[in-house]
Formats: sequence, C-alpha cells, structure tokens
Amino acid sequence: MGEQHRAEFPQEVIDEYAALGVDLPALFSAGHLGTRMGVQILEASADRVVGTMPVEGNTQPYGLLHGGASAVLAETLGSVGSMLHGGSSKIAVGVDLNCTHHRGVRSGLVTGVATPVHRGRSTATYEIVITDEQGRRVCSARLTCLLRDVRPGDAAQVPATAG
Repeated sequence: MGEQHRAEFPQEVIDEYAALGVDLPALFSAGHLGTRMGVQILEASADRVVGTMPVEGNTQPYGLLHGGASAVLAETLGSVGSMLHGGSSKIAVGVDLNCTHHRGVRSGLVTGVATPVHRGRSTATYEIVITDEQGRRVCSARLTCLLRDVRPGDAAQVPATAG
C-alpha cells in the first residue's frame, strides 16, 4: 500500500529493546490488522507518536472512512506511546477507548498524532487527534492502557529481531 516507512525511535529505546531481541518496528506495526489497513508509524516516542492510514480500503458502505478504522489507528498510536512510556519491563494493554468522529473523509491519507494526557506507573492515557490531508480534524480519541509487568511467556508473543 504505497511507500513503506520505518518508525523513528530514540536511540536509547532502540538499544534497550534490541538487547532483548525485540524488533521495534514489527512490535509497533499493529500486527496483521495494521498491515491490512495500511497503518504506518512515522515517529514514535513516549511524548509523541505519529502515524498514517489510507482512507481507501478502510471505508464504510457510504464511502466514508469507517469509524472503526479511525479507532484502530487511534488505539495503535496510543498503545505505542504507552509501551514506550512503560519501557521494556511493561506491556501496555488497552482498557478504554473513546472516539468522537467530527467529519467524513472519502479519500487520501489520514494522520494521527498521539500525545500523553497521563503517564503513571500502572496506566497511561493518550489523546489522539486524527486529521485529513487538509489538516482538518476528523476524529478525537482518548486511549487508556494498563501497564502490566512482563510475565514469562510474553516474549514468545513479541516479534524478534532478525539475525
């Protein structure tokens, strides 16, 4: 689905996860769902996560961007921020997602920007603003993730680095 982008991570974060054998771009890709929907993470830190998603292929019967697609983009971006805040010893699990849809979009690319509202020891909450190519707000979302300790066996679920 178009040009491939690699997420940009701070070097210390890359080093921390690489030492554990974890492939950060694969971990933060939204998995098979994100691939099917064309989600691309462009920038990622605990302070700000930016990603895009095409409207084409993610529409409802009236030809408008599906609200569920906006929710997938929002949860992906907020989860990435939460994971980076929690660090490699925590797993972020979404527990609450709220989306308000402001306008319809029929084509192009939407961009989401996630910024923290709260970053604690056991939860992280991010606001995600999704805009169209003209910079108009399409959706406002808020995601809260539980930050739980990594448990034995969790590593089997995380994509490993090649090599």
